Amino acid sequence: MSKLRSASEQVYLEVKERILSATLPGGELISEGEIASEMGTSRTPVREAFLRLEAEGWMRLFPKRGALVVPVADGETEHVLAARLLLEADAARVVARGPEHVRVDLVRGLRANLDAQRAAAADGDVAEFSGLDADFHGLIVRAGGNPLLVTFYIGLRERQRRMTARSLNRDPRQLQSIIDDHVHLADLVEAGDAGAFAVADDIHMRRVHGLPAPTAVGTEGGAR
Repeated sequence: MSKLRSASEQVYLEVKERILSATLPGGELISEGEIASEMGTSRTPVREAFLRLEAEGWMRLFPKRGALVVPVADGETEHVLAARLLLEADAARVVARGPEHVRVDLVRGLRANLDAQRAAAADGDVAEFSGLDADFHGLIVRAGGNPLLVTFYIGLRERQRRMTARSLNRDPRQLQSIIDDHVHLADLVEAGDAGAFAVADDIHMRRVHGLPAPTAVGTEGGAR
């Protein structure tokens, strides 16, 4: 039983990573037999993994037909980005008004993350880069010091990763432009300019995910 559980866990992690990295795009139909053959296992652990992914909303199972990778829903990108902007802009304000050592530590972490982003971009590793991108923004939220908001943000991370990987697979040239945007955001955090950070973060996220530019800009909260 433990071996079966381990095989199921391995299949679950592998297939979920393919979904989050957009290697398995939304709308793709895959079969238990296909994955079982690839991973050298029986269909039973694959079935268990698929059921788990369906429960989490990543797949929809169709008996005797296979498993459909659930596409990003209409409006989901806009909703995720709006939630992220609220959390990140709020954290940037808290950091700007807080102790200097918090801002210094955050900027150090952002710069280290940027070095890792450059390495992933040089290798063309979209899966790694999309994770680092999510971590970059997550560092800012964590620095705000509100554990409830951090927990909420963690819940958005997987959706964020998938959307970023999807955008990068469509246009790999965005790797460098995302890094450039992140450098600018880190500079604004270092300068303590929370208002400019909110505006720049909104523009950055919209550009990456192909959404229209904001129509109105506030001084502290970004686009509305």
